Amino acid sequence: MTEHTDGIVVGVDGSEASVAALRWAAEQAQALGTSVLAVHAWEPVTAARYAPYAPTAARPTPADQRERAAELMASAVRAAFGPRVGPDLHAVVEEGPPARVLLRHARGALLLALGRTAHAQRELLPAIGVVSRECLRAATVPVVTVPAPERQATAATELHAVGTSLAVRSGAA
Repeated sequence: MTEHTDGIVVGVDGSEASVAALRWAAEQAQALGTSVLAVHAWEPVTAARYAPYAPTAARPTPADQRERAAELMASAVRAAFGPRVGPDLHAVVEEGPPARVLLRHARGALLLALGRTAHAQRELLPAIGVVSRECLRAATVPVVTVPAPERQATAATELHAVGTSLAVRSGAA
């Protein structure tokens, strides 16, 4: 599959933020009556990343890497939904640069959902990774970034009124 024609595409990297994005996308898809395509892109680990004296047996084969990628996707789906997955969720594990793979699958989709984490110092701006930045820059569909769970749990305490008075105004005439 090289292109998704409708629905919501979600980038899954196994992080808590991507699991939150997967949950969010499923809720939105249900409300919109569409499907979710979970996409995990992986790039092969080359022998150059290992020390020359590392035993060959310690280096993962392409089949091992593919299997790990599939396990990561299955684990993320289980973390998001438990053992029961609806028929409107489809998963793709594909070798290639993550941003390029996500953008290709998102062509024609309703939107692309990605997870994001917060800075450790609780700054106002979310931490946007390289893949998210590239998707935000090059996507032809709307991109939504969904915060990691710990950020969602504290969001209510971080909200501040801007430009409003504390007095409650009635709409009655």
